[in-house]
Amino acid sequence: MKEDYYDILGISKGASAGEIKKAYRKKAIEFHPDKNPGDTTAEANFKKAAQAYEILGNPEKKSKYDQYGHAAFENGGFGGGGMNMDDIFSQFGDIFGGAFGGFGGGFSQQRSTQRRGSNLRIRVSLTLEEIISGVEKKVKVKRKIQAPGLSYTRCNVCNGSGQVNKITNTILGRMQTSAPCNSCGGFGQSINNRPPGSDSQGMINEEETVSIKIPAGVEEGMQLKVSGKGNAALSNGVSGDLLVLIEEKTHDNFTREGQNLHLDLYVSISEAVLGVSKDIQLLNGKVRVKLDPGIQSGKTLRLRNKGIPDINGYSNGDLLVHINVWTPKVLNREQKKFFQSMIDDDNFDPKPDKSDKSFFEKVKDMFT
Repeated sequence: MKEDYYDILGISKGASAGEIKKAYRKKAIEFHPDKNPGDTTAEANFKKAAQAYEILGNPEKKSKYDQYGHAAFENGGFGGGGMNMDDIFSQFGDIFGGAFGGFGGGFSQQRSTQRRGSNLRIRVSLTLEEIISGVEKKVKVKRKIQAPGLSYTRCNVCNGSGQVNKITNTILGRMQTSAPCNSCGGFGQSINNRPPGSDSQGMINEEETVSIKIPAGVEEGMQLKVSGKGNAALSNGVSGDLLVLIEEKTHDNFTREGQNLHLDLYVSISEAVLGVSKDIQLLNGKVRVKLDPGIQSGKTLRLRNKGIPDINGYSNGDLLVHINVWTPKVLNREQKKFFQSMIDDDNFDPKPDKSDKSFFEKVKDMFT
């Protein structure tokens, strides 16, 4: 079981943004590889702290984590992902006020600024049938890739590292700071040969079919991520991601409310008076409901676990069936005569009892 990100940083769920940053700074200093050379446990804790801050330090990711836990970022979830050392050190500028490097040079390898391609964003509309079962969608995406024949030459100023380093003495010891190389813009390389037909960065457009696995239980506004399917980066950089925004199509019969579904079921006066069994076509099957004789319009039947599944697979919502007794608008002579004869009949006089809830009580029940 994955360790809770709040526990990793030693903070509570109510911690402020400043407290989260302070906690991460403390852990980063404590477990930094240069302070713990050869200590694999410290390195693992160093990476854990960085991963925790990547999520909790981002308001949008933090909100998803608070709502869905680790499941929000599994299988290409909502924008989380693994981190390497370059990713970790690249975020130190936010924590230590500069492009933070190592303590005393122990972590001595040169880290070039690895460029990342831009993300692409698309919208995918789903039916309730697709949402309740999960679905795999194939979409065509136009993305930028490197043109064949594109080549680079190494920057002579930074020797291809993309950074120029400076070592200063602090109360914590010798601290190495780095800044992007002004000559190459932090890239470490410049284009040596740009193929005809490519743009100024040597990129061309390509259409690709991407498969997107969408789990059951997603809802309007959720964003999924397909790693590496955005625009390609220059040289040996990392491609951006494809961000998929979920939209829900309106259903003809069902209305969604969180994990619950609502359905209006119409019955005739005769069926309401005599009682009847009705087959209901669900989004993924059928169910039969029994309506007792004398059922009233406005009654709500709750069918447990017949709604939308939780995205984490913990539970299913319910199906709320709202009974509507249909009153005919046109009657023939015999039908009119029958109902006229029933006007003064005691059985046709409204006699609601305590079990017949008011409209406001029924609305309250819908949300409990």
